[in-house]
Amino acid sequence: MVVLKYLLVIIGIGLFGSSGALLVYDIYLSSQLRRLLRRRRDLTTGELLPEDATEANRPLAPIRWRLAQRLAAAGVLPLLVAFSIAVVPDGFAGVRVSQIWGARPGTLYPGVHLLTPLVDSVELYDTREQVYTTAAIRSAPLGGTLAATAASPAAASPEILTVQAREGLNIGLAVSIRYRLDSQRLSYIHANLPRAVGDEVVAPTVATIYRQLAPNYITREIFATKREELRLAAATAITSRLASDGIIVREVLLRDLKLPEEYAQGLEGLLLKEQENERLGTETEIKQKHVKIAELEAEAQKSRDVKQAEAQAQVRVLQAKAEADSMQYTLPLKQKQIEQSKLEAQARKEATLQNAEAAAQAKIIDSKAELERQKNLSDAEANRIRVTAAADAERVKFEAAVLKQNPMLIQKIIAERLSDKLQIMMVPIDGKNFFANDVLRSAFSSVGNSASAEESEDSTPVAAAHKRSGRRP
Repeated sequence: MVVLKYLLVIIGIGLFGSSGALLVYDIYLSSQLRRLLRRRRDLTTGELLPEDATEANRPLAPIRWRLAQRLAAAGVLPLLVAFSIAVVPDGFAGVRVSQIWGARPGTLYPGVHLLTPLVDSVELYDTREQVYTTAAIRSAPLGGTLAATAASPAAASPEILTVQAREGLNIGLAVSIRYRLDSQRLSYIHANLPRAVGDEVVAPTVATIYRQLAPNYITREIFATKREELRLAAATAITSRLASDGIIVREVLLRDLKLPEEYAQGLEGLLLKEQENERLGTETEIKQKHVKIAELEAEAQKSRDVKQAEAQAQVRVLQAKAEADSMQYTLPLKQKQIEQSKLEAQARKEATLQNAEAAAQAKIIDSKAELERQKNLSDAEANRIRVTAAADAERVKFEAAVLKQNPMLIQKIIAERLSDKLQIMMVPIDGKNFFANDVLRSAFSSVGNSASAEESEDSTPVAAAHKRSGRRP
Protein backbone atom coordinates (compact mmCIF):
# COMPACT_ATOMS: atom_id res chain seq x y z
CA MET A 1 0.00 0.00 0.00
CA VAL A 2 2.89 2.34 0.62
CA VAL A 3 4.13 1.64 -2.91
CA LEU A 4 0.69 2.43 -4.31
CA LYS A 5 0.59 5.68 -2.36
CA TYR A 6 3.96 6.75 -3.62
CA LEU A 7 3.04 5.64 -7.15
CA LEU A 8 -0.10 7.80 -7.08
CA VAL A 9 1.93 10.73 -5.80
CA ILE A 10 4.43 10.26 -8.61
CA ILE A 11 1.63 10.03 -11.18
CA GLY A 12 -0.03 13.18 -9.84
CA ILE A 13 3.19 15.13 -9.78
CA GLY A 14 3.98 13.83 -13.28
CA LEU A 15 0.63 15.02 -14.62
CA PHE A 16 1.10 18.43 -13.04
CA GLY A 17 4.56 18.59 -14.48
CA SER A 18 3.30 17.57 -17.91
CA SER A 19 0.66 20.31 -17.81
CA GLY A 20 3.19 22.95 -16.90
CA ALA A 21 5.69 21.66 -19.43
CA LEU A 22 3.04 21.76 -22.16
CA LEU A 23 2.22 25.41 -21.43
CA VAL A 24 5.86 26.37 -21.31
CA TYR A 25 6.52 24.56 -24.56
CA ASP A 26 3.63 26.27 -26.39
CA ILE A 27 4.66 29.70 -25.16
CA TYR A 28 8.24 29.03 -26.18
CA LEU A 29 7.24 28.00 -29.70
CA SER A 30 5.04 31.05 -30.09
CA SER A 31 7.78 33.41 -29.03
CA GLN A 32 10.31 31.81 -31.34
CA LEU A 33 7.97 31.97 -34.31
CA ARG A 34 7.29 35.66 -33.75
CA ARG A 35 10.99 36.36 -33.49
CA LEU A 36 11.75 34.58 -36.75
CA LEU A 37 9.01 36.38 -38.60
CA ARG A 38 10.23 39.79 -37.49
CA ARG A 39 13.75 39.12 -38.60
CA ARG A 40 12.78 38.40 -42.16
CA ARG A 41 13.79 41.64 -44.02
CA ASP A 42 14.86 42.64 -47.47
CA LEU A 43 18.42 41.78 -47.96
CA THR A 44 18.96 44.85 -50.13
CA THR A 45 17.02 47.54 -48.35
CA GLY A 46 16.82 45.95 -44.91
CA GLU A 47 13.04 46.40 -44.79
CA LEU A 48 10.35 43.83 -44.50
CA LEU A 49 8.72 42.52 -47.57
CA PRO A 50 5.01 43.24 -47.90
CA GLU A 51 3.97 39.66 -47.75
CA ASP A 52 6.29 39.11 -44.74
CA ALA A 53 4.76 42.03 -42.92
CA THR A 54 1.38 40.57 -43.56
CA GLU A 55 2.43 37.23 -42.09
CA ALA A 56 4.06 38.93 -39.09
CA ASN A 57 0.90 40.75 -38.26
CA ARG A 58 -1.23 37.58 -38.45
CA PRO A 59 -2.16 35.99 -35.06
CA LEU A 60 -0.31 32.81 -34.08
CA ALA A 61 -1.83 29.45 -33.10
CA PRO A 62 -3.38 29.56 -29.55
CA ILE A 63 -1.66 27.96 -26.54
CA ARG A 64 -3.19 24.62 -25.43
CA TRP A 65 -4.72 25.80 -22.21
CA ARG A 66 -7.49 23.25 -22.05
CA LEU A 67 -5.13 20.33 -22.48
CA ALA A 68 -2.97 21.71 -19.70
CA GLN A 69 -6.00 22.11 -17.48
CA ARG A 70 -7.08 18.55 -18.17
CA LEU A 71 -3.65 17.25 -17.36
CA ALA A 72 -3.60 19.26 -14.11
CA ALA A 73 -7.06 18.00 -13.20
CA ALA A 74 -5.94 14.45 -13.95
CA GLY A 75 -2.93 15.00 -11.66
CA VAL A 76 -5.07 16.23 -8.80
CA LEU A 77 -7.01 13.00 -8.59
CA PRO A 78 -4.02 10.67 -7.87
CA LEU A 79 -2.68 13.16 -5.35
CA LEU A 80 -6.00 13.29 -3.54
CA VAL A 81 -6.16 9.49 -3.48
CA ALA A 82 -2.55 9.34 -2.20
CA PHE A 83 -3.24 11.91 0.50
CA SER A 84 -6.26 9.91 1.65
CA ILE A 85 -4.09 6.85 2.39
CA ALA A 86 -2.33 6.80 5.75
CA VAL A 87 0.08 3.97 6.69
CA VAL A 88 0.90 3.39 10.39
CA PRO A 89 4.10 1.31 10.78
CA ASP A 90 4.70 -1.40 13.40
CA GLY A 91 5.48 -0.17 16.88
CA PHE A 92 3.54 3.06 16.34
CA ALA A 93 -0.03 4.24 16.69
CA GLY A 94 -1.70 7.24 15.13
CA VAL A 95 -4.17 9.94 16.02
CA ARG A 96 -6.50 11.36 13.36
CA VAL A 97 -6.19 15.15 13.48
CA SER A 98 -8.78 17.19 11.63
CA GLN A 99 -8.21 20.76 10.48
CA ILE A 100 -11.79 21.49 11.48
CA TRP A 101 -12.55 19.47 14.63
CA GLY A 102 -9.04 18.85 15.95
CA ALA A 103 -7.98 15.47 17.37
CA ARG A 104 -10.59 12.87 16.64
CA PRO A 105 -11.30 10.07 19.16
CA GLY A 106 -10.01 6.62 18.41
CA THR A 107 -6.60 5.20 17.71
CA LEU A 108 -5.16 4.24 14.35
CA TYR A 109 -3.24 1.00 14.86
CA PRO A 110 -0.49 -0.32 12.55
CA GLY A 111 -1.86 -0.82 9.07
CA VAL A 112 -3.56 1.18 6.24
CA HIS A 113 -6.23 3.77 6.99
CA LEU A 114 -8.31 6.13 4.74
CA LEU A 115 -8.49 9.81 5.55
CA THR A 116 -10.23 12.86 4.25
CA PRO A 117 -7.60 14.42 2.01
CA LEU A 118 -6.43 17.93 2.82
CA VAL A 119 -8.61 17.88 5.96
CA ASP A 120 -7.34 15.04 8.13
CA SER A 121 -3.78 14.14 9.02
CA VAL A 122 -2.18 11.45 11.17
CA GLU A 123 0.16 12.11 14.10
CA LEU A 124 2.31 9.05 14.89
CA TYR A 125 3.37 8.08 18.42
CA ASP A 126 5.87 5.40 19.43
CA THR A 127 3.97 2.82 21.49
CA ARG A 128 6.99 0.60 22.16
CA GLU A 129 8.57 0.41 25.60
CA GLN A 130 10.96 3.23 26.38
CA VAL A 131 13.46 3.65 29.18
CA TYR A 132 14.05 6.80 31.13
CA THR A 133 17.34 6.69 33.03
CA THR A 134 18.98 8.93 35.60
CA ALA A 135 22.52 8.84 36.94
CA ALA A 136 23.75 9.04 40.52
CA ILE A 137 26.86 11.03 39.62
CA ARG A 138 28.00 12.86 36.54
CA SER A 139 30.43 10.73 34.60
CA ALA A 140 33.39 12.52 33.07
CA PRO A 141 33.30 12.25 29.25
CA LEU A 142 36.18 10.67 27.42
CA GLY A 143 38.60 12.77 25.39
CA GLY A 144 37.40 11.40 22.05
CA THR A 145 33.74 12.30 22.74
CA LEU A 146 34.30 15.72 24.32
CA ALA A 147 33.03 17.65 21.31
CA ALA A 148 29.93 15.50 20.97
CA THR A 149 29.18 15.93 24.67
CA ALA A 150 29.49 19.67 24.45
CA ALA A 151 27.24 19.72 21.39
CA SER A 152 24.48 17.54 22.89
CA PRO A 153 24.90 17.11 26.67
CA ALA A 154 21.42 15.63 27.12
CA ALA A 155 22.15 12.80 24.69
CA ALA A 156 25.66 12.20 25.99
CA SER A 157 24.83 11.62 29.68
CA PRO A 158 21.58 10.94 31.59
CA GLU A 159 20.08 13.41 33.99
CA ILE A 160 21.51 13.57 37.52
CA LEU A 161 18.89 12.80 40.19
CA THR A 162 19.73 13.89 43.74
CA VAL A 163 17.43 13.68 46.75
CA GLN A 164 17.74 14.72 50.38
CA ALA A 165 17.39 12.27 53.24
CA ARG A 166 15.97 13.10 56.67
CA GLU A 167 19.38 14.37 57.86
CA GLY A 168 19.63 16.75 54.91
CA LEU A 169 22.37 14.83 53.10
CA ASN A 170 22.26 14.75 49.32
CA ILE A 171 22.04 11.25 47.84
CA GLY A 172 22.46 10.50 44.15
CA LEU A 173 20.02 7.98 42.70
CA ALA A 174 20.49 5.96 39.52
CA VAL A 175 16.93 5.13 38.45
CA SER A 176 15.55 3.39 35.35
CA ILE A 177 11.86 3.59 34.38
CA ARG A 178 10.38 1.30 31.73
CA TYR A 179 7.21 2.83 30.30
CA ARG A 180 5.10 3.06 27.17
CA LEU A 181 2.21 5.15 25.93
CA ASP A 182 -1.32 3.83 26.32
CA SER A 183 -2.46 3.36 22.72
CA GLN A 184 -6.11 3.70 23.73
CA ARG A 185 -5.55 7.20 25.12
CA LEU A 186 -3.46 8.69 22.34
CA SER A 187 -6.09 11.32 21.57
CA TYR A 188 -5.86 12.56 25.20
CA ILE A 189 -2.07 12.47 25.10
CA HIS A 190 -2.02 14.41 21.81
CA ALA A 191 -4.44 17.01 23.08
CA ASN A 192 -2.99 17.52 26.60
CA LEU A 193 0.61 16.39 26.81
CA PRO A 194 3.73 17.74 25.17
CA ARG A 195 5.32 15.87 22.32
CA ALA A 196 8.46 14.91 24.29
CA VAL A 197 6.67 12.83 26.91
CA GLY A 198 9.82 11.28 28.39
CA ASP A 199 11.70 14.53 29.00
CA GLU A 200 8.78 16.79 29.90
CA VAL A 201 6.39 14.43 31.75
CA VAL A 202 8.18 11.28 32.96
CA ALA A 203 11.39 12.95 34.13
CA PRO A 204 9.76 15.63 36.35
CA THR A 205 7.32 13.09 37.80
CA VAL A 206 10.07 10.63 38.76
CA ALA A 207 12.28 13.33 40.28
CA THR A 208 9.38 14.86 42.22
CA ILE A 209 8.18 11.56 43.71
CA TYR A 210 11.63 10.44 44.79
CA ARG A 211 12.30 13.84 46.36
CA GLN A 212 8.99 13.61 48.23
CA LEU A 213 9.64 10.09 49.56
CA ALA A 214 13.35 10.37 50.43
CA PRO A 215 12.92 12.69 53.48
CA ASN A 216 10.88 9.93 55.18
CA TYR A 217 14.04 7.81 55.58
CA ILE A 218 17.47 8.35 57.04
CA THR A 219 20.51 7.91 54.87
CA ARG A 220 21.53 4.56 56.32
CA GLU A 221 18.02 3.13 55.81
CA ILE A 222 18.01 4.20 52.17
CA PHE A 223 21.43 2.70 51.69
CA ALA A 224 20.84 -0.60 53.49
CA THR A 225 17.63 -1.78 55.12
CA LYS A 226 14.79 0.16 53.45
CA ARG A 227 16.13 0.51 49.95
CA GLU A 228 13.56 -1.90 48.52
CA GLU A 229 10.79 -0.25 50.50
CA LEU A 230 11.69 3.13 48.98
CA ARG A 231 11.73 1.61 45.50
CA LEU A 232 8.33 -0.03 45.95
CA ALA A 233 6.77 3.16 47.32
CA ALA A 234 8.22 5.20 44.46
CA ALA A 235 7.09 2.62 41.89
CA THR A 236 3.52 2.71 43.23
CA ALA A 237 3.39 6.51 43.23
CA ILE A 238 4.98 6.87 39.78
CA THR A 239 2.69 4.23 38.27
CA SER A 240 -0.48 5.86 39.62
CA ARG A 241 0.65 9.38 38.69
CA LEU A 242 1.63 8.56 35.11
CA ALA A 243 -1.36 6.25 34.57
CA SER A 244 -3.64 9.30 34.87
CA ASP A 245 -1.78 10.83 31.89
CA GLY A 246 -2.07 7.70 29.74
CA ILE A 247 1.47 6.44 30.40
CA ILE A 248 1.82 2.79 31.47
CA VAL A 249 4.80 2.10 33.75
CA ARG A 250 6.11 -1.43 33.46
CA GLU A 251 8.96 -1.39 35.95
CA VAL A 252 10.83 0.99 38.26
CA LEU A 253 14.43 0.08 39.04
CA LEU A 254 16.76 1.62 41.61
CA ARG A 255 20.13 0.71 40.20
CA ASP A 256 22.60 2.57 42.35
CA LEU A 257 23.03 5.01 45.24
CA LYS A 258 25.75 7.61 45.67
CA LEU A 259 26.34 8.83 49.20
CA PRO A 260 28.26 12.00 50.13
CA GLU A 261 31.98 11.45 50.27
CA GLU A 262 32.41 12.20 53.99
CA TYR A 263 29.39 10.12 54.98
CA ALA A 264 30.54 7.25 52.77
CA GLN A 265 33.94 7.23 54.47
CA GLY A 266 32.36 7.28 57.95
CA LEU A 267 29.89 4.58 56.97
CA GLU A 268 32.69 2.49 55.56
CA GLY A 269 34.56 2.74 58.87
CA LEU A 270 31.40 1.83 60.76
CA LEU A 271 30.80 -1.13 58.47
CA LEU A 272 34.37 -2.25 59.00
CA LYS A 273 33.84 -2.13 62.76
CA GLU A 274 30.58 -4.04 62.42
CA GLN A 275 32.33 -6.60 60.26
CA GLU A 276 35.07 -6.88 62.90
CA ASN A 277 32.38 -7.31 65.55
CA GLU A 278 30.68 -9.98 63.47
CA ARG A 279 34.04 -11.66 62.92
CA LEU A 280 34.74 -11.69 66.67
CA GLY A 281 31.23 -12.99 67.32
CA THR A 282 31.78 -15.71 64.75
CA GLU A 283 35.12 -16.64 66.31
CA THR A 284 33.46 -16.73 69.75
CA GLU A 285 30.74 -18.99 68.42
CA ILE A 286 33.40 -21.21 66.84
CA LYS A 287 35.28 -21.44 70.13
CA GLN A 288 32.07 -22.21 71.98
CA LYS A 289 31.36 -24.92 69.46
CA HIS A 290 34.89 -26.26 69.99
CA VAL A 291 34.23 -26.33 73.75
CA LYS A 292 30.90 -28.03 73.13
CA ILE A 293 32.61 -30.54 70.86
CA ALA A 294 35.23 -31.20 73.55
CA GLU A 295 32.47 -31.70 76.12
CA LEU A 296 30.64 -34.04 73.80
CA GLU A 297 33.83 -35.94 73.10
CA ALA A 298 34.50 -36.20 76.86
CA GLU A 299 30.97 -37.45 77.43
CA ALA A 300 31.38 -39.86 74.55
CA GLN A 301 34.69 -41.05 75.98
CA LYS A 302 33.05 -41.40 79.40
CA SER A 303 30.22 -43.39 77.85
CA ARG A 304 32.74 -45.53 76.01
CA ASP A 305 34.68 -46.10 79.23
CA VAL A 306 31.51 -46.99 81.09
CA LYS A 307 30.41 -49.32 78.32
CA GLN A 308 33.90 -50.80 78.17
CA ALA A 309 33.87 -51.31 81.96
CA GLU A 310 30.43 -52.88 81.73
CA ALA A 311 31.62 -55.06 78.89
CA GLN A 312 34.70 -56.09 80.86
CA ALA A 313 32.53 -56.82 83.88
CA GLN A 314 30.17 -58.86 81.74
CA VAL A 315 33.16 -60.66 80.23
CA ARG A 316 34.46 -61.40 83.69
CA VAL A 317 31.03 -62.56 84.77
CA LEU A 318 30.83 -64.78 81.73
CA GLN A 319 34.31 -66.09 82.41
CA ALA A 320 33.37 -66.72 86.03
CA LYS A 321 30.20 -68.44 84.91
CA ALA A 322 32.20 -70.55 82.49
CA GLU A 323 34.66 -71.45 85.20
CA ALA A 324 31.79 -72.21 87.54
CA ASP A 325 30.17 -74.44 84.93
CA SER A 326 33.43 -76.23 84.31
CA MET A 327 34.34 -76.69 87.94
CA GLN A 328 31.03 -77.07 89.75
CA TYR A 329 31.33 -80.85 89.69
CA THR A 330 35.02 -81.03 90.57
CA LEU A 331 35.82 -79.01 93.62
CA PRO A 332 33.71 -76.86 95.95
CA LEU A 333 36.61 -74.41 96.26
CA LYS A 334 36.36 -73.45 92.62
CA GLN A 335 32.71 -72.65 93.09
CA LYS A 336 33.60 -70.33 95.94
CA GLN A 337 36.28 -68.65 93.81
CA ILE A 338 33.80 -68.17 91.01
CA GLU A 339 31.32 -66.62 93.42
CA GLN A 340 34.11 -64.44 94.77
CA SER A 341 35.04 -63.34 91.21
CA LYS A 342 31.44 -62.56 90.48
CA LEU A 343 31.18 -60.52 93.64
CA GLU A 344 34.42 -58.70 92.80
CA ALA A 345 33.25 -57.95 89.27
CA GLN A 346 29.89 -56.77 90.56
CA ALA A 347 31.70 -54.66 93.18
CA ARG A 348 33.91 -53.06 90.48
CA LYS A 349 30.92 -52.35 88.29
CA GLU A 350 28.97 -50.78 91.14
CA ALA A 351 32.08 -48.80 92.19
CA THR A 352 32.41 -47.45 88.61
CA LEU A 353 28.75 -46.50 88.16
CA GLN A 354 27.55 -45.63 91.68
CA ASN A 355 29.63 -44.42 94.65
CA ALA A 356 32.04 -45.37 97.42
CA GLU A 357 29.39 -47.14 99.46
CA ALA A 358 29.34 -49.95 96.95
CA ALA A 359 33.13 -50.25 97.37
CA ALA A 360 32.73 -50.61 101.13
CA GLN A 361 30.10 -53.26 100.68
CA ALA A 362 32.39 -54.99 98.19
CA LYS A 363 35.20 -54.99 100.76
CA ILE A 364 32.89 -56.53 103.36
CA ILE A 365 31.88 -59.16 100.84
CA ASP A 366 35.56 -59.72 99.99
CA SER A 367 36.44 -60.22 103.65
CA LYS A 368 33.62 -62.68 104.09
CA ALA A 369 34.63 -64.49 100.96
CA GLU A 370 38.26 -64.56 102.15
CA LEU A 371 37.23 -66.08 105.48
CA GLU A 372 35.15 -68.63 103.68
CA ARG A 373 37.99 -69.36 101.30
CA GLN A 374 40.50 -69.73 104.13
CA LYS A 375 38.08 -71.98 105.94
CA ASN A 376 37.68 -74.06 102.81
CA LEU A 377 41.46 -74.10 102.33
CA SER A 378 42.00 -75.23 105.91
CA ASP A 379 39.38 -77.93 105.49
CA ALA A 380 41.02 -79.04 102.28
CA GLU A 381 44.47 -78.99 103.92
CA ALA A 382 43.21 -81.06 106.86
CA ASN A 383 41.63 -83.48 104.46
CA ARG A 384 44.88 -83.65 102.51
CA ILE A 385 46.86 -84.28 105.70
CA ARG A 386 44.49 -87.05 106.74
CA VAL A 387 44.74 -88.63 103.28
CA THR A 388 48.52 -88.24 103.32
CA ALA A 389 48.81 -89.70 106.81
CA ALA A 390 46.65 -92.63 105.78
CA ALA A 391 48.82 -93.16 102.74
CA ASP A 392 52.01 -92.90 104.80
CA ALA A 393 50.61 -95.38 107.31
CA GLU A 394 49.83 -97.78 104.51
CA ARG A 395 53.29 -97.27 103.08
CA VAL A 396 55.01 -97.79 106.47
CA LYS A 397 52.90 -100.89 107.06
CA PHE A 398 53.92 -102.20 103.66
CA GLU A 399 57.62 -101.40 104.27
CA ALA A 400 57.48 -103.10 107.69
CA ALA A 401 56.15 -106.23 106.03
CA VAL A 402 58.88 -106.07 103.41
CA LEU A 403 61.63 -105.51 106.02
CA LYS A 404 60.24 -108.33 108.12
CA GLN A 405 60.72 -110.62 105.18
CA ASN A 406 64.16 -109.13 104.23
CA PRO A 407 66.03 -107.76 107.28
CA MET A 408 69.11 -106.92 105.22
CA LEU A 409 67.21 -104.06 103.50
CA ILE A 410 67.53 -102.05 106.68
CA GLN A 411 71.30 -101.82 106.33
CA LYS A 412 70.95 -100.89 102.64
CA ILE A 413 68.45 -98.14 103.41
CA ILE A 414 70.68 -96.74 106.18
CA ALA A 415 73.71 -96.78 103.90
CA GLU A 416 71.77 -94.93 101.16
CA ARG A 417 70.71 -92.27 103.61
CA LEU A 418 74.18 -91.75 105.06
CA SER A 419 75.63 -90.14 101.92
CA ASP A 420 74.77 -89.81 98.27
CA LYS A 421 78.45 -90.39 97.32
CA LEU A 422 78.54 -94.01 98.48
CA GLN A 423 78.01 -96.90 96.13
CA ILE A 424 76.20 -99.84 97.72
CA MET A 425 76.28 -103.45 96.54
CA MET A 426 74.31 -106.32 97.93
CA VAL A 427 76.44 -109.54 98.55
CA PRO A 428 75.73 -112.75 100.42
CA ILE A 429 76.64 -112.58 104.06
CA ASP A 430 78.53 -115.84 104.04
CA GLY A 431 80.49 -114.96 100.85
CA LYS A 432 80.77 -118.49 99.60
CA ASN A 433 79.86 -117.99 96.00
CA PHE A 434 80.98 -114.35 95.56
CA PHE A 435 84.32 -113.89 93.78
CA ALA A 436 85.00 -110.36 95.09
CA ASN A 437 84.85 -111.34 98.71
CA ASP A 438 88.60 -111.82 98.98
CA VAL A 439 89.29 -108.51 97.23
CA LEU A 440 87.07 -106.64 99.59
CA ARG A 441 88.57 -108.27 102.64
CA SER A 442 92.08 -107.41 101.54
CA ALA A 443 91.02 -103.81 100.96
CA PHE A 444 89.46 -103.53 104.38
CA SER A 445 92.52 -105.13 106.02
CA SER A 446 94.86 -102.55 104.45
CA VAL A 447 92.86 -99.78 105.97
CA GLY A 448 92.65 -101.48 109.35
CA ASN A 449 95.70 -99.74 110.79
CA SER A 450 93.96 -96.39 110.78
CA ALA A 451 90.49 -97.64 111.65
CA SER A 452 89.20 -97.98 115.16
CA ALA A 453 88.61 -101.20 117.11
CA GLU A 454 84.92 -101.15 116.22
CA GLU A 455 85.68 -101.20 112.47
CA SER A 456 87.87 -104.35 112.88
CA GLU A 457 85.09 -106.15 114.70
CA ASP A 458 82.60 -105.57 111.84
CA SER A 459 83.46 -107.77 108.96
CA THR A 460 80.62 -106.73 106.63
CA PRO A 461 81.05 -104.03 103.97
CA VAL A 462 77.93 -102.30 105.24
CA ALA A 463 79.42 -101.59 108.64
CA ALA A 464 82.65 -100.31 107.11
CA ALA A 465 80.68 -97.94 104.95
CA HIS A 466 78.84 -96.61 108.03
CA LYS A 467 82.11 -95.96 109.85
CA ARG A 468 83.70 -94.29 106.88
CA SER A 469 80.82 -91.86 106.53
CA GLY A 470 80.79 -91.03 110.22
CA ARG A 471 77.25 -92.31 110.78
CA ARG A 472 75.88 -94.77 113.21
CA PRO A 473 74.08 -97.78 111.93
